[in-house]
Amino acid sequence: MGMFSWLGRSKNSETARLSRSDRKAVTVELAHWASTRRGVEVFVEPRTAVTGTSVVLVAHDGEFTRRRIASPKAAQAFANENSLPIYDATIVGYPQRMRDFSRKQNIVLEQMERDFLDG
Repeated sequence: MGMFSWLGRSKNSETARLSRSDRKAVTVELAHWASTRRGVEVFVEPRTAVTGTSVVLVAHDGEFTRRRIASPKAAQAFANENSLPIYDATIVGYPQRMRDFSRKQNIVLEQMERDFLDG
């Protein structure tokens, strides 16, 4: 997993780089996340004025996780090492299943909150 380098700083901060062991831990965490779900795809998000380049992993059911990465090349290396399809989010957008998953999660949380307040 050597080519996959993670950064621990945003464009507008002075935060130092993550250590090699921290970068490896994040890589292992994402590889584990992907290996425990079906149909995982990688979506690369470009650097913005507020955040650095990031990657979103989306499973078949829309569950997703997002992490900051060093570059689109790092995302490509991760995808290749884990045999995952990779897309540029600015070109293809995000899959509908991701939005549906988020919507369902919000509904569940709202219902739990109502149940708690009523109970």
